[in-house]
Amino acid sequence: MAWLILEALAAGGLLVFIVWWTMFSGRRGGEPPGGDDGGKGDASGNKDRT
Repeated sequence: MAWLILEALAAGGLLVFIVWWTMFSGRRGGEPPGGDDGGKGDASGNKDRT
């Protein structure tokens, strides 16, 4: 039983590490300014210009 819990914790830790690595690795300044669109669009995040 203890081996099963240890294996589950290792798998969860690996999952958290992979998610962190893919989201934040290589970004020296963290998130880019302006949101997800790289600074395009208005402050509300609405990209529709109609």
